[in-house]
Amino acid sequence: MNLKNRIVVITGGSKGLGKALALCFLKEGSKIVVCSKNEEEPKNLENGIVGIKADVTKENDMKNLANFAMKKFGQIDIWINNVGTGMGHLPIEKVDSKQAHEVMDVNFFGTFYGSRSVMKYMKKKKSGVIINIISSRALVPSPFSAVYSSSKWAVRGFTKLLREALREYKIFVIAAYPSGMKTNFFGKAKPADYKDYMEPEFVAEKIVQNLKQSKPKDELIIKK
Repeated sequence: MNLKNRIVVITGGSKGLGKALALCFLKEGSKIVVCSKNEEEPKNLENGIVGIKADVTKENDMKNLANFAMKKFGQIDIWINNVGTGMGHLPIEKVDSKQAHEVMDVNFFGTFYGSRSVMKYMKKKKSGVIINIISSRALVPSPFSAVYSSSKWAVRGFTKLLREALREYKIFVIAAYPSGMKTNFFGKAKPADYKDYMEPEFVAEKIVQNLKQSKPKDELIIKK
């Protein structure tokens, strides 16, 4: 796929992997819309990137994000469900139930709402790409990250279902499974091997390069 002038929407594109993806697409000549949960207009964005406030756990916010991109550019070519969250490494019996619900709301329902919000536009023009940023934890779960792993397994299952549901509309659905990245995802509780984790720019480049192939992989495992 030639990415020049493609309209790309990235949830959570103002920092971390989302920001790295936005900058990577920008280099390809794409036009990018990002969202942030906490800012009316995400700040410090490069020229060519526009942003609005939107919370992935609120379906109306995701609808507004899609509507905003459509009004601004007239179409959406690529939609990336990027926002994710986690919680500390704990035995299952010590997991806080309220926090567990929050993780599922962001990771699963954020992807669900984002996908539903853009589908109607892509189905009308019978083209488009949806990329779900999942995690290697959806392939090899960790007993001490039960909630996070479970949420990502749910996203993995939904992605496979979505791929089949949209195939007849020529909408391509990609699952990206990055292993550990150097982002603020961990806060102060960084893993012991954090220094060996991937830079988000490396992961973003892998995702973009896959899209540029004549036949992109629909299951993209990203590791060093």
